[in-house]
Amino acid sequence: MPSVIHLRLHRAAAGGQTPSLSAVTLIEGSRGQHFFWRRLSAQPATLEPPVLTETTTASSDTGQIKGNVSSGPAEVGSAEGGLFQQGGAMEPPEDMEGRSFVQVMSEKYSPENFPLRRGPGMGVVVVPTVAPQGSPMKDRLNLPSILVLNSCGISRAGDQAEIAAFCAHVIELDLSHNKLQDWHEISKIVSNIPNLEFLNLSSNPLAGMTLEPRCAEAFSRVRRLVLNNTQVSWDTVLLLTREIPELEELFLCLNEYSSVSASSVVCPTLRLLHITDNSLKDWTEVRKFGSMYPSLDTLIMANNNLASIQDNKDILRRLFPNLRSINLHNSGLNRWDDIEKLNFFPKLEEVRLQGIPLLQTYTNVERRSLMIAHLPSISTLNGSVVSDSEREDAERFFIRYHLDYPEEELPYRYHSLVTKYGKLEPLAEIDLRPRCRAQVEVHCEEKVQQVNIRLDQTVAELKKQLTTVVQLSTNNMRLYYIDKCSAFGPEEMKYNTRALHSYSIQDGDEILVVPKTK
Repeated sequence: MPSVIHLRLHRAAAGGQTPSLSAVTLIEGSRGQHFFWRRLSAQPATLEPPVLTETTTASSDTGQIKGNVSSGPAEVGSAEGGLFQQGGAMEPPEDMEGRSFVQVMSEKYSPENFPLRRGPGMGVVVVPTVAPQGSPMKDRLNLPSILVLNSCGISRAGDQAEIAAFCAHVIELDLSHNKLQDWHEISKIVSNIPNLEFLNLSSNPLAGMTLEPRCAEAFSRVRRLVLNNTQVSWDTVLLLTREIPELEELFLCLNEYSSVSASSVVCPTLRLLHITDNSLKDWTEVRKFGSMYPSLDTLIMANNNLASIQDNKDILRRLFPNLRSINLHNSGLNRWDDIEKLNFFPKLEEVRLQGIPLLQTYTNVERRSLMIAHLPSISTLNGSVVSDSEREDAERFFIRYHLDYPEEELPYRYHSLVTKYGKLEPLAEIDLRPRCRAQVEVHCEEKVQQVNIRLDQTVAELKKQLTTVVQLSTNNMRLYYIDKCSAFGPEEMKYNTRALHSYSIQDGDEILVVPKTK
């Protein structure tokens, strides 16, 4: 719903007539554009052009009218350089500076679009009373503590006083998919939200943009920062991690990183690094994360085509001492030695490893069993909990899988599992599938013939199959089943719809065909 501001106009009376009241209405559209509508009361033809008796100001950020509004014979008033005329309306020119954070916020959370105050329990708070004197947003914005302003065309901050007045309670802010390309404008927004903990700047055009240290200080209270698909430089990332003393989660996906530089200043609080869909193929780049983020708990590196894990046991133990979860989906790992090296991370519990070249030749059962057997300390594989019984089955499977391997090709894990379970014998192959065919002897008078029959067919279908064998029509034959292993006599197959497998027919059994007597 557009917001509306009314301007009261007085018409000068002609010839001493009593002045009458007219009105001009300013309507702010959904994109912050101003449209003017002039409503006139019925007036005598002798009245002079209107004379405006009130002036006010507005900003495209807040919906307030900006600049003096005047009138004349052809022109009634103007705002932001736009004109509205006596005989109709004219849309103002586009704001060349783009839309501001304040403008979008005031539109989205105005009473027309967000009418209900649901109380603190739902995250909606009463508008602070410390808003600037005369603020047009005072007492009319219903702002939740989590602001979602993605894909709104925001390119600048707007009035910082308004941000400070209405965003003091905001703790999460989503500004993804906007047009922010100036770190100075972003810092204006962030510096005026004192309790901000989560900031999402994904898919804003920040490639090549320089972040000054004085602007980076504005981010110091953020704990979770999302910079996916922004192409921010790695130097910018290092500056932000230095200026954010309590950063816990950092998202850097789709930023085309092929290498990273190490920093002498560590970020001791970072627990989660999400850096998928980049081009970090060399383990030497991953190694730098260990020195920069010593408390790292979760490392998500899917879709980076990492070729191998190159360090030895002692280095890996020191490199990620607190790593609990690692995601290497769609990496380039192609040796079991790389998988076994994951055991050297002392606290690793969860591993995600799908889509790697090493596992392409195995069945799904083989993949999971071999992975579990290679990783004795993990409790979760590819999102599924590994139970004690599943681990034992996987380890026994691992031993049997390698029984025919030459001694020199057996993995180290094989010998440790043989010590645990002994050298196991291959499992017997038992086919529990139901039989679908049987070879039987068909007897008709003096004739005996071997016939292969389908057991999923009915008695009526068997009769059709035997018509060419015994030269009788289906209506002129009776069938009897003789179980060669049974002491009982022939069993008449008199129900045409009964399936043959219900008789438990085996190879070598007999079918007796008796012609019906007239």
